[in-house]
Formats: sequence, structure tokens, C-alpha cells
Amino acid sequence: MSDLNLKPMIVQSDRSILLETDGPAFEDARDCLAGFAELVKSPEHIHTYRLTPLSLWNAAAAGMSAKEIRDGLEKYSKYDIPQNIIAEIDDNIERYGRLKLYRGEDGGLVLESDDTMLIMELLNNKALQEYVTGSPDMKRIFVSAADRGNVKSALIKIGFPVEDLAGYADGAPLDVRLRPQTLGGREFGLRKYQKESVDAFHAGGSNAGGSGVVVLPCGAGKTVVAIGAITTVRMHTLVLTTNTVALRQWKNEILDKTTIAEEDIGEYSGDTKEIKPITIATYQVLTYRKAKDSPFMHFSLFDEGRWGLIVYDEVHLLPAPVFRATASLQARRRLGLTATLVREDGREEDVFSLIGPKKYDVPWKVLEKQGWIAQALCTEVRVPLPDDVRYRYVTSDKRGKFRIASTNPVKGQICELLAQRHKDDNVLIIGQYLDQLKELAKRFDAPIITGRTGTKEREKLYKAFRTGEIKFLIVSKVANFAIDLPDANVAIQVSGTFGSRQEEAQRLGRILRPKSDSSTIARFYSLVSRDTCDQDYSVKRQLFLTEQGYRYEITSSDDL
Repeated sequence: MSDLNLKPMIVQSDRSILLETDGPAFEDARDCLAGFAELVKSPEHIHTYRLTPLSLWNAAAAGMSAKEIRDGLEKYSKYDIPQNIIAEIDDNIERYGRLKLYRGEDGGLVLESDDTMLIMELLNNKALQEYVTGSPDMKRIFVSAADRGNVKSALIKIGFPVEDLAGYADGAPLDVRLRPQTLGGREFGLRKYQKESVDAFHAGGSNAGGSGVVVLPCGAGKTVVAIGAITTVRMHTLVLTTNTVALRQWKNEILDKTTIAEEDIGEYSGDTKEIKPITIATYQVLTYRKAKDSPFMHFSLFDEGRWGLIVYDEVHLLPAPVFRATASLQARRRLGLTATLVREDGREEDVFSLIGPKKYDVPWKVLEKQGWIAQALCTEVRVPLPDDVRYRYVTSDKRGKFRIASTNPVKGQICELLAQRHKDDNVLIIGQYLDQLKELAKRFDAPIITGRTGTKEREKLYKAFRTGEIKFLIVSKVANFAIDLPDANVAIQVSGTFGSRQEEAQRLGRILRPKSDSSTIARFYSLVSRDTCDQDYSVKRQLFLTEQGYRYEITSSDDL
């Protein structure tokens, strides 16, 4: 076999990169691409990556040179790299760091470049002019320290991401370390990829570290990465998360895995307003205001603590107002955690400029192979719509059609069949519509968690599920995010939010935690009404899962 046939990669002039999975060099080539290209899809035989300015800027921020990227592509590519791709790599890598931001002697900020024409261009750019306080020469621009985030956002939008070397203000010191053993007596330590994540974020305490995003699959222990960062930085920390239940789980994890005392962890939620050395807050309370035009009542939290580190959980869900607040927090160390940098609102550039560049990423397939997350099989079950319901469906408007198809009563019968098949498993039924979920709760005589379920009751039910006291739980979309149910191994999705990619990934993530029995395969069922808009939207969700490389099959309810 020729060397050409052993090379698994094809680099194309449209910036896409095709990677064959069947070959001895696949894993090395995949690891190479992870550093500078975005994974678009990863079905069975050919994975597709794409080079984008943002992916290349992330690579440059991580210290990769254009030569390293070109050498990597040439090493694994069957054919010559198209000339325009080489030019794109060189240009985008060179753009990052062409502008440097550092702190001046007077405490203000200095934007500097050796390119006098670039400085002149920026001085004449309307998006930047409002932040400029002076320019002593054609190499430097003075900007206010308060506008650090605004300047970075403006620069990335015009294609010149700045290398931020202005450093960070130290927060109040915190004596916190990893606990040698967990409360259960098991030895605790960061997994190799978790430690690498922390090291990449911290960068030895230099100005090159201290802000950025760690991307790990659901179930890979992103909370543990944050705990590693907290015990490395060892300063007062603000953790922002999605809801109160997630907040309490964060608190329990921090207590379990560090030496911090319980009285030093504060909760800042709708129920309680505490500010402690480690404070955990919800996005909901931060974005609360009395009226649409009123100020956000709790943004003062960002200034009331001497924070040395701010952790953003599920950064792909970061609300727009928190982005605006983060623009003024650029002197604080910032760690973003997510399973995907995909945002439905397309604000990935804001994550880069305001939270920081991607510092670490590992594909879920790698962790699955190493046994850190469970193997998964996704099954779409197509369910018939009864004739009387079909009549209502065809005479309804678009929104009505989606609700009717999503709440198809036959789905309840299929749930019964699947529940019987998995009677010895730990099963979650997940849905969008409360009436549908309440009917299923009644049918199965099973507990249900919705947005109206009190926090204490939610925690009680989650605990009962984790301990095996209950093995069947019905949950609304409140359980999509940041809920730790490690023993769940079957999820049945009866309805979803149109074709949301985020939601599909997060719901699958509920069952991806590693199981005590490593041979157990996580099963994710999606019940879809045949020949309806429900099926049309499922195509988008299906495509997302198959592009990520999950095993996906389609079957009829008649064949179950």
C-alpha cells in the first residue's frame, strides 16, 4: 500500500477538511486537527472539519504557529494543500497578536502594533473611536481600562483579534486545596485530561493564561475542571450556573472534593443572597429586573466580592446581559465551561473576546474509548398519528401542528412498551409540554419535575433517583442542563423544542455519565410522529447527533 493511501486527510479549497476514519493514522490526524479546525460532523466513515478565522485564532491563542498547522496538514493530507488555504492560515494566524493590549504606567490600557497603517485604520474606525482616549504616535492607541472588553469585541468584529496581555487584578486570597480523599473514602485526583484543561487555562499564572474556555463532552467532569482551577488560582471565586438545582450540585461537588468549609460557600439565588469566599449564583437571578427597561438588580454582585476568578458554567447558554456585564470584568480571571461552542444566537466571537479563547478541547469519542463516558445508541421511533388527531393536525396553524404532533397520545403507549423493556434500568422521560408530562406521570404513577417543582422537592427526587430509590423519573426541559444523574442509562424524549441542536446534545448528556458497569450502553429514544412537522424537525436533531458521531437508527413503533 502506498504512503498516499495511508494518509487519511483531504484538504479542500472551500476550507473543509475530510478525514477518513478507517486507517492507522486516523487518531493522530484527528488529534492534529483538533488544535486548529472546527469539527463540523463525525459520522461513521468520513469526518468533516472546517478552517475558520475563529478556529485559527483559537489555535494562535494557544501558541500554534502557521508553520505547525501547515506541517500538520501536509503530514496527513493525501494531496497538496490548496494555495488559498495556505494563504488563509498564514493571514489569520498572523492577525492574532498583530495587536497587543497591555497596561500602561498610568493604569490605563495601551493598544500597540508595529503596523502603522493598521493603527491609522483603527483610529479612523467608527466602531473603535468612542473608546480611544489618545494616540501619542502611530504605534500606540490609549484606551480606558473600563473599555477593555468593548475594545476586544470591536476589534474581533473587524477581523483583528487582540492579544490581551494586560493581566489580572488579584482577588482576595483563599486557602483551598483538593481533598486527598472524597467524603466516601475514595482517593480523588483529576483525570489526565482534566489536569491538562486546568494547566492550559492557568498557563502557570502568566498573562497568557487566566481567561478562556474548556470544551468537554457532557459527563466528562467539567465541574471538576473548575474545581481544579479554583484550587490552582486560590482566590475568591464567583461561579455562575444555570439554575438553583445545579447551584446546589456545584456546592456539593466543591465540598466533596476540596478542603473548603461549608460556611465559606455562599448561595446567590432567588431563595438566598449570600456572598462568601466561593459564591455560586444563577444566571436567572443575575438577569432579573422588575421591567424590561429597568436595570438589572443583581449585577452589583460582580463588584461586591473581591473575585480572583469567575466561572461561567454552560457558557454556550450565557445570556446576552451577562455578556454585557462581562465586558467590564476583563481584569478578573474568567473560565468558561461547555460541551459545545455552538450557540444558537451565533455569538461565538463574543465568547472568544469576552470570556477568552478555547484553551482545551477533547472529542467525546476519545473519552468514550477511554471509558470516561458511556457508549450511546440513539433510536428514533416513528409513531403513527391517529385519524382523529390527524384531522386536527391538518386544520391547525404551524404552532398548533407542532404541539399536536409532539403530544401525540400514541407516544404514551410507546413509552409503556419501552418502560417495560427497560424495567431494570434507570429511565428518564423528557418532554416539552406539561400536560403531556403530567398525563405520563399519572399513567406510570411516577414522580415528575417541572419548572414549578420547588427546589427542595427537586433535590429530593434527584437524590432518590441517584440512590436507586426510584428508577423512573419524568422531567421537563428544566433538566436539560447541569443536572448530575450519573446512573441514568435510558432517556425517552417525547417532545422537544423544534430542532434545537443544543437541547438534543444536552438531553443525550443526561445519560452519558460513565456507569459502574462499563458494558452498559446508554439508550436515547426520541419518539416522533410520522409524516408531521415533528418528523421534519427531528431530521435536524438527527443530523446533529450523527454529525457528532453517535450511533443513530430509525425504527417504526410497529417494529418495537
